Amino acid sequence: MRSGIDILVGTPGRIKDHLQNGKLDLTKVKHVVLDEVDQMLDMGFAEQVEDILRVAYKKDSEDNPQTLLFSATCPHWVYDVAKKYMKSKYEQIDLIGKRTQKAATTVEHLAIECHWSQRAAVIGDVIQVYSGSYGRTIVFCETKKEANELALNASIKQDCQSLHGDIPQKQREITLKGFRNGTFKVLVATNVAARGLDIPEVDLVVQSSPPK
Repeated sequence: MRSGIDILVGTPGRIKDHLQNGKLDLTKVKHVVLDEVDQMLDMGFAEQVEDILRVAYKKDSEDNPQTLLFSATCPHWVYDVAKKYMKSKYEQIDLIGKRTQKAATTVEHLAIECHWSQRAAVIGDVIQVYSGSYGRTIVFCETKKEANELALNASIKQDCQSLHGDIPQKQREITLKGFRNGTFKVLVATNVAARGLDIPEVDLVVQSSPPK
């Protein structure tokens, strides 16, 4: 960074640290991209993002950086941020539109009603029927405890590992590499795995309970 770089990719907290320590100069920034802007601002990063952008933007200046916001959902406050940092003629590109069918049409969706005490057994049966012994399955749980318990449950016959926020980053990478390589077939995860992962050839995705 001291020698000069073309592109910097970072989390808000880390970028702000470098700014405050005088290791980063954003006065000549030409482009600003906020990825997953709905999540970033919703998770409490709004203040940090504002502190960072304040350095690069001048009120009503024509020389402000080109700004690009990417968001899976667009609550009203996403537009508030857009108005604040983008030119008045900013363009909105909607890749979903008013279509009610937003999931892939090639994917079959099933809802299975069962008592919570039977859930592990039912999930084990569903994996066996829809993914078999050789297919890949991701099971999403609400809590870390639930993910750990389900990964160890005897109802799941395939090799299985858990992934959540309490697992160190190095171990997470080893776990994901093993899942990609087919070392084990079932990944039981919290929503830490729901965003930004690209794992090809997953045959089955199970929500252990409806997302809130």
